[in-house]
Amino acid sequence: MFDADVLVIGGGPTGLVLASELRLWGLRPLVLEKAAEPSGHSKALGLHVRSIEVMDQRGLLDRFLARGQQYRVGGFFAGLGTSWPQGLDTAHSYVLGIPQNVTEELLDEHAREVGVEIRRGQELVGLDQDAEGVTAELADGTRLRARWLVGCDGGRSTVRAVTGIAFPGLPARHETLIAEVRIGVPWEEVVPVVAEVRKTQLRYGVMPLGDGLFRVVVPAAGLSGDRSAPTLDELRERLIAVGGTDFGVHEPRWTSRFGDGTRQAERYREGRVLLAGDAAHIHPPTGGQGLNLGVQDAFNLGWKLAAEVLGWAPEGLLDTYHSERHPVAAAVLDNTRAQMELMSEEPGARAVRRLFAELMDFDEVNRHLIGKLTAIDLRYGYAEEGEPPLVGRRLRDVPLKEGRLYEAARAGRGLLLDRTGTLSVAGWEDRVRLVAPAGDEPAVPAALLRPDGHVVWAGDDPGELRERLERWFGAPATT
Repeated sequence: MFDADVLVIGGGPTGLVLASELRLWGLRPLVLEKAAEPSGHSKALGLHVRSIEVMDQRGLLDRFLARGQQYRVGGFFAGLGTSWPQGLDTAHSYVLGIPQNVTEELLDEHAREVGVEIRRGQELVGLDQDAEGVTAELADGTRLRARWLVGCDGGRSTVRAVTGIAFPGLPARHETLIAEVRIGVPWEEVVPVVAEVRKTQLRYGVMPLGDGLFRVVVPAAGLSGDRSAPTLDELRERLIAVGGTDFGVHEPRWTSRFGDGTRQAERYREGRVLLAGDAAHIHPPTGGQGLNLGVQDAFNLGWKLAAEVLGWAPEGLLDTYHSERHPVAAAVLDNTRAQMELMSEEPGARAVRRLFAELMDFDEVNRHLIGKLTAIDLRYGYAEEGEPPLVGRRLRDVPLKEGRLYEAARAGRGLLLDRTGTLSVAGWEDRVRLVAPAGDEPAVPAALLRPDGHVVWAGDDPGELRERLERWFGAPATT
């Protein structure tokens, strides 16, 4: 007897997106969140292009746009670049400024609408697994049984620890204090101080959050070792030491500290247990990639895990979650390390930064780095030699004869875009929908997309199409 098809440990953005994806296939996910109530504070402050596309692909974008602010400005990569790049391959060429607590509120709302059960105040303390499923032990003694379990429980993941998955990486060398506070001086007095300090110290800033609250960031005096939350006095001391004033900070709603260490789970799967989001990888928040990386992990994993539970997954499909997403996170760890080096106060690093600043004036360089940061340049490695460049990449939103691509994607199924009028998905209708492009995109006769929007085939050969359908969507329901 199973209490759920999938236990999702952690009710943050990653866990909520994953649970909602599983519900699209009719599964029974159960989300267990340790915190009794939402924290109300915001570690992350925005969504990058690929995550914005994900929200559009699931019909959620209007909710996010109503609560966020669109930005097309420079400075997202290590604070470099004076402008937003032109010609990004997307219909959503902007960063959406939206606090993480609002993102979680909207994702929680959506998850409950589609029938996800979310239990708060439920802390996982142990688990056992066998050939049929996973048994989770909670702090209150409750034991729950599911076919699969996914740890979306953050950088200090209990799931990762009790499963014995190694978490190698590089230790922190620098530490930064961060807080949400009120200030005691007019904003007009803050701006020139921040501008002057940031000429040499980029791990420093004050940002209005609304409702009289401000995000304050300042370098710590050193490594704390225990990662305890900084006190208001410590925050004041560091603000004065670095910028000459503490701005009269008071009434802290939240304080924290983060290091620049990077770690990644050795593997994302151990039997029937998987990891996603910060449970699988941690890195400094430079470039605002953490929340987005977790959301995209969940988007990749959801349909594959559903296929496994429902029994139509072709052999090895679920293992492509690790083979595809592990290199993506490794690349993010690399680019956050690079950004931290570029933000260093050391003379050599500052010289390299000046060179990078010149290079960012070239739109091609700017577009390349922002494409990397926003995940729209991603190409998964399953593309075979000689295949069209489109294969392996996600497809931007394009018009269809009926609506548009991202509207057609909202049911969470695969899509066959066929402009030839001769191809078929007979036998796979429960997993793939046939649609017709209305314009010149994509510039191929036909393209097969997975439920996460990545192209797995392009061409016009029915035999090749059938082979790819079987490879990604299993055996047909009928022959």
